[in-house]
Amino acid sequence: MIRKNANLLHYITKHLLQHSEGTIESCQYAPRTVVLGQKKRVSSVFIIKSGLAKCYLTEDNGVEFIQEFFGEGEIFGELEAINEKLSFCCIEAVNTLEVYKIETTYFKELLETDTTFNSLILKALANKLNYTAVRHAYNQSHTLEDNVKRLMEHYPNLIQEIAKQDIANYLGINVRSLHRVLKTIAQD
Repeated sequence: MIRKNANLLHYITKHLLQHSEGTIESCQYAPRTVVLGQKKRVSSVFIIKSGLAKCYLTEDNGVEFIQEFFGEGEIFGELEAINEKLSFCCIEAVNTLEVYKIETTYFKELLETDTTFNSLILKALANKLNYTAVRHAYNQSHTLEDNVKRLMEHYPNLIQEIAKQDIANYLGINVRSLHRVLKTIAQD
């Protein structure tokens, strides 16, 4: 649920920042700030230094569907930079979010010239694809109660860290259904 990428963050902080000559900027966003809007042009790629962000899309009916949550080291905006397309999802700070911001032109230059960086980005993309496939397969083949139990096992502080509405949006349900499942789990 909360994805992290320690290897990418380590490479940025220990290698790229020393040689970036101001091309990588450190930025901070307050909670609920939209860092990247849905269907917007992307001019930078972001790597999370600290904090938590949610990646979601808003459907035609106004309902948010949260794809995933990003933690330290996770990258966003890379797909749009590579494909030169508008953003598919919206990225919003859940709490105070610190990021490294890399202009798309420099990001593409790094992909072409820095084999270690390129490899880390390929692994990040492969991990995103794998995570999405596993998540959807699990959600389709297990009950809602099993899905919530699994989340709570992996993230014991889930309810304290993430708003119930966001958890419900992540599961594709309403808050009322989430409350009902949490009550059932508590009774067991």
